[in-house]
Amino acid sequence: MLLRHTPKKVMERTGLTINPAKTCQPVGAMYAALGIHGCLPHSHGSQGCCSYHRSALTRHYKEPIMAATSSFTEGSSVFGGQANLLQAINNIFTIYDPQVIAVHSTCLSETIGDDLKQICEKAKEDGKVPLGKHIIYCNTPSYVGSHVTGYSNMVAGMVNYFSESTGKINDRINLISGWVEPSDMREVKRLATMMGAKFTLFPDTSDVVDTPMTGTFEMYPKGGTSITELIASGDNKATLAFGEWATKDAAIKLENKCKVPFELADLPIGIKATDRFIQKMSKLAEVTIPDEITAERGKLIDIITDMHQYLYGKRVALWGDPDQLIPMVEFLLDMDMKPVYIVSGTPGKKMHQKLEALLSTKVPEAKFKNGEGADMFLMHQWIKNESVDLLIGNTYGKYIARDENIPFVRMGFPIIDRIGHSYFPTVGYMGGIRIVEKILSVLMDKKDAESPETSFELVM
Repeated sequence: MLLRHTPKKVMERTGLTINPAKTCQPVGAMYAALGIHGCLPHSHGSQGCCSYHRSALTRHYKEPIMAATSSFTEGSSVFGGQANLLQAINNIFTIYDPQVIAVHSTCLSETIGDDLKQICEKAKEDGKVPLGKHIIYCNTPSYVGSHVTGYSNMVAGMVNYFSESTGKINDRINLISGWVEPSDMREVKRLATMMGAKFTLFPDTSDVVDTPMTGTFEMYPKGGTSITELIASGDNKATLAFGEWATKDAAIKLENKCKVPFELADLPIGIKATDRFIQKMSKLAEVTIPDEITAERGKLIDIITDMHQYLYGKRVALWGDPDQLIPMVEFLLDMDMKPVYIVSGTPGKKMHQKLEALLSTKVPEAKFKNGEGADMFLMHQWIKNESVDLLIGNTYGKYIARDENIPFVRMGFPIIDRIGHSYFPTVGYMGGIRIVEKILSVLMDKKDAESPETSFELVM
């Protein structure tokens, strides 16, 4: 197959990444912007850049992703893209009438040195922004960070532009969602509502990139966080931010700007991370935990207990985003599985520190790397030296799964060869049940396929 040329010998590589375990910052910025109601993302660069960002999201969500572009030409690349962006802002508000334009930069506009703040201010001074409309922006050069840091930059841009403090504290909390599926955002809202918490979730892509087929095209679906809610976030009494890489910058900015205290939590994937999320939300919102949520937790533990013999000791390789990998590794350990190989293209020293703390005593043989050189090629080399029982990651792992005949569970971004991720959550206790079901299904499928007739079991 396609990857059978991968050598077993692992050599130190500098300046070379093969099959990166990430994509670029503007993709994340575009996804975050879609979480504002009535927002049109805008890519300040060439048409090709915008086409790639849109297609990456469209393939994952199987939805038409609307976005605009500054359409750089050779002249823009030499003299700068200010004229293009000013014209684009005027055209967008005139023709497409969004409530918000969310501008993100690209490699080209960053290399030129275009000042998005100055250009957006000039657009307002020149009367190109109608009354009651808004322009927000963030810097997202593709040659640093990843889609996760691009998402983070745009969420911080939302706080920087919208959040205001009147000095009157509301009885609500802010929930800043990390890069997760719209199904996961809906699950967080369901749990918060069950607890009786008053909250504002932002960004919120539910009912934006998972809309029903009605026969009528809607440029701006009903979902997304409203501008009113974003402005009022500066008066809310506390913030709970999910995922250090995707939300910490926004939480810090909100605290510095509006004096809203915050707490960071891992994405609520698995038992312990969901426990921490529920407890922190109970504390910050000053609400009790209902019996219904406790029962959901019990169901997750019951399934793990019932099927523990199929999970115990299984070696797992994972790749993806740090905010998802860290709680996922913790969840696998809780099920007595062995996460032995982990890679992420997103940089940041804390991932190594957190994985070291989780794995050093339970799986001392584990190998993990993130940032430069942490790619799918390295993952495949590790697997060729000592194989695993299960792969967990985005669609790009299917080549390894086929070449090495390893069961494969798709999680993360992008998933472009299966559906369901935008409709079924993987956060919370019910999301944990979904993860366990997916893991058990692929492991048992392989067992069924490879068992001789004498041990082909009907009941498993």
